[in-house]
Amino acid sequence: MLLIRNGYMIDPKSGIEGKYDILTKGDKIWKIGRNLKEPEEGCHVVDAEGLLVAPGLVDVHVHFRDPGFPEKEDILTGAAAAAKGGFTTVVMMANTKPAIDNLKTLEYVVQKGQKTGIHVMSCANVTLGMGGRELTPMEELAQAGAVGFTDDGVPLLEESLVRSAMEHGARLGLPLSFHEEDPRLISNNGIHKGKASEFYGIGGSPREAEIGLVERDLRLAIETGAIVNIQHISTKEAVELVRQAKKKGGNIHAEATPHHFTLTEEAAVTYGTMAKMNPPLREEEDRQEIIRGLADGTIDIIATDHAPHTREEKAKPLTEAPSGIIGLETALALGITKLVSEGYLTMCQLLRLMSANPADLYHLDAGYLAEGGPADIILIDSRAEVIPGEYLSKASNTPFTGWRLRGKAVKTIAGGKVLPIMEEEGFMG
Repeated sequence: MLLIRNGYMIDPKSGIEGKYDILTKGDKIWKIGRNLKEPEEGCHVVDAEGLLVAPGLVDVHVHFRDPGFPEKEDILTGAAAAAKGGFTTVVMMANTKPAIDNLKTLEYVVQKGQKTGIHVMSCANVTLGMGGRELTPMEELAQAGAVGFTDDGVPLLEESLVRSAMEHGARLGLPLSFHEEDPRLISNNGIHKGKASEFYGIGGSPREAEIGLVERDLRLAIETGAIVNIQHISTKEAVELVRQAKKKGGNIHAEATPHHFTLTEEAAVTYGTMAKMNPPLREEEDRQEIIRGLADGTIDIIATDHAPHTREEKAKPLTEAPSGIIGLETALALGITKLVSEGYLTMCQLLRLMSANPADLYHLDAGYLAEGGPADIILIDSRAEVIPGEYLSKASNTPFTGWRLRGKAVKTIAGGKVLPIMEEEGFMG
């Protein structure tokens, strides 16, 4: 048993917050109340005085590169980075090698995820080999444990195939997440077509590449009744399209990354390949509209798009280096520093975006604090200074190294067990 005393509890799902103690038994929360007494010998007591007590964070967009690219990241190191960042549940994307378009690969990632100490779930692909031509056996993959479907990293261009995938997803009651970038409009992806592309003398990625596919997929979502997630939104126009589509009904969700609500294309000039990502960082008006979308509920999920790469890959010239940055170990601090401290969101709103809402999208029993609920809990010091630089991820590709931020998870509890997140070997054991 575990007793967490003296903390300030925030449950973003119910909106309840205040000074409460939490008593866990096994992998469940047994009691929540004031001044709970230690029930028996052997109960581990955690003093949370001065700390926030919140549900474990849920990230529904991570790339653990396993199988296929273990030099970048694997499921064990990715999970260690997640735990350090306060995440107790993650959902892997399916662009591994081989892709998660078959039962064997899905079984591999699910079983390896069970060895990590946190909850590692996985999507399966929408199309075989991420080829955009033939649907995977979606029902079979769902029965085997896939929590949703995505070809993230490769946009789906054929409308009839997307409609068919949404119809299948609607019947299964599982979400489909879409990477919205039309490659037919892009030359040299990862850099916004604007000041950044002009600086580097390359073509870049125009905002229209995102807008057109978002518009199409929102229309199809309403027509089919599918649960649809617009991933890593980057343009002000796409935010407004989601806002208007939600008013029409449908089961529509959208996610924003910490780097898109923090940075603009200026960062691509300053940090080079460390700020190269798909979709790219755009203009200040886009960043501000993303923040407004987070505040008014248009964008209902914050997801990291944790995308590790090796130092050698990111050291290549801009047009050759891969896109993406790591994010699990900096997301919470960026949310507290750039959204809460600057007055855009309350702490409860931030936690809802990072736990309850993403869990609801994928129908996960996570992201809330309640008696009988999962004992997935984090203790947050919202005033602690954080200077990113020492990572449990295998990768360090991020522009946020050395930044001065505020807020961190000082203790991560998953399944009722305190994870030794600062000691990689202990965590793996």
